Amino acid sequence: MLSCELPTAKNADKSICSVLKNSKIIVVVGLSPKPHRASNQVAKYMQENGYKIIPVYPREDEILGEKVYKSLEEIDFEIDIVDIFRKSEDTPPIVEKAIKLPGVKCVFLQEGIKNENSKKIAENSGIFYVEDKCIMVEHKRCKNEGLL
Repeated sequence: MLSCELPTAKNADKSICSVLKNSKIIVVVGLSPKPHRASNQVAKYMQENGYKIIPVYPREDEILGEKVYKSLEEIDFEIDIVDIFRKSEDTPPIVEKAIKLPGVKCVFLQEGIKNENSKKIAENSGIFYVEDKCIMVEHKRCKNEGLL
């Protein structure tokens, strides 16, 4: 796998492990239908590890066997995590919409994605926020340390 390989030097973040342990449904914004893309590989890994994946992507009907939603506004059911694969500068309006979703516990910006405004939006609404980390790598760390 080319995306988000597991570095061995860091320990698991117990807060992230807790969110992952208590979550079942992950919305993936920017989930590519292309198997070689990081978003697809990461979502597939999470799906294979027991999470329900909800793809948000404007140009597909199905990805990884799941119904695709064209936008976050279409989601009207309980979710746990919103995982974002978009450019850093595009994330504030996505986070604004994500924090309004029913049940959301965490907004997760993937590795290489950081935005101070997005962080403020999530934290000001009491939503756990992670940026510049790969949810797959964090899951592997938690799993390897027996925290899931």
